[in-house]
Amino acid sequence: MTPMHFHHKHRSFCVKALAAAFLVVIPAGNPLHAQSIPPAQLESLRVRANQALFIDSPLPPLAAHTFAKLPVNANVRIEHVTFATQFGMRVPAIVYIPTHPHGKVPAIVVVNGHGGDKSSWYAVYSGLLYATAGAVVVTYDPIGEFERSVTRASEAGEHDKSIPGLTHLERVGGLMIEDAQQAIRYAASRPEVDSTRIAVLGYSMGSFHTILASALAGSQLPKIRAVLLSGGGNLDSAEQYWDTGHAVTCQAAPYRALDFFPGGGDARGPILYALRARSGPTLALNGTEDSLITKFNELEPFFVDLRNRIAAVSGSRTNLPETIWYEHVGHRPSFMNRDAALWLNKQLHFPNWTDAQINAFPTVRAIDWVTQTGVRISRGYQVEQKEGGILALDLHLPGLTREQLTAVPTDEWQKDPALYTLPGWIPHALAAESTASLSVQSNHP
Repeated sequence: MTPMHFHHKHRSFCVKALAAAFLVVIPAGNPLHAQSIPPAQLESLRVRANQALFIDSPLPPLAAHTFAKLPVNANVRIEHVTFATQFGMRVPAIVYIPTHPHGKVPAIVVVNGHGGDKSSWYAVYSGLLYATAGAVVVTYDPIGEFERSVTRASEAGEHDKSIPGLTHLERVGGLMIEDAQQAIRYAASRPEVDSTRIAVLGYSMGSFHTILASALAGSQLPKIRAVLLSGGGNLDSAEQYWDTGHAVTCQAAPYRALDFFPGGGDARGPILYALRARSGPTLALNGTEDSLITKFNELEPFFVDLRNRIAAVSGSRTNLPETIWYEHVGHRPSFMNRDAALWLNKQLHFPNWTDAQINAFPTVRAIDWVTQTGVRISRGYQVEQKEGGILALDLHLPGLTREQLTAVPTDEWQKDPALYTLPGWIPHALAAESTASLSVQSNHP
């Protein structure tokens, strides 16, 4: 079936016009301006936040292992890889690599949302698309999904389930943030990668983990040149979106664990973004009908206020988060649309693409590509308003099968599933809970 091509119909529109159209809703007790924090104190808050989330310091050695290298087409090949995370566990990953790299190339890490993993259509599409542009792209499974699920299923949601005996639920979110940091370190470690040109793409829950992973990054990580968020970026105040909802272990608990920041729960967003701004710019691509973004009236007026509060914390207006809004659009990852590609090219300088080429590429609706290739899309997200309606740059990219997207050979995985899965992590976390000092981090070689 030949893919159908469409022109981009969701315009990005003027921030000032949007701001004028909506009221800014500021919860009671939420200060308009955060307190200025000196750089040394910001750094101490970063260190303390890592401790509060039980993120390893130092991070474990990557000990990366490649199981297979497979060609996809004339422009892209993939590698089946694992690298280390907490307690000696392994993270399965698919790495997309340009077949003929031109010098040192940029790298991109994709951080999934709920129900997502490296087999999600947007992870596959982003990997193929930006490897074609000349970048290395790392995609991996979040804990409790695909090869990190005891059932090896997608949309398993195991990281959202209660863990009997675990007092500090934020440990789960801390693990997921550490996984993202290890993926970034792995990308930077590859010999063909220019470690000064690294971007991280985070969707929904992944937008939360991406901001924290980049904000809390220490000297072991490269400076993250660009952060691109979709379906998120709205780090809000106490008792709002990220503090509430069913996603306790991966979102609410880790966010609440940072209430010790000066100014309490209302100051977490500005402080985290001030820490992120030290390394590079951030762009959020969101829809005006995304219930995650609009639940607390968090449209552009929210971001205008957030920018002012970040600047008040840092004393600078450099690298404040940018925004692009899409009218009549819901929750979706817009990483592969024209706006995303142009912004990433500005930050990373893709070896194989110019802005003129990006502007000339045709587009394809995500649902048409998914239907044609059979690559997985999450239940309920096939609709036009959500992921199905994304207009992705169309380079006639092939689909990949689940077998191609399985990093660890099945017989190898079955020798010790605990190396990869949440049930393998839980005994280590419970043992750490029982120690006299809860600041003890995971033991690793």
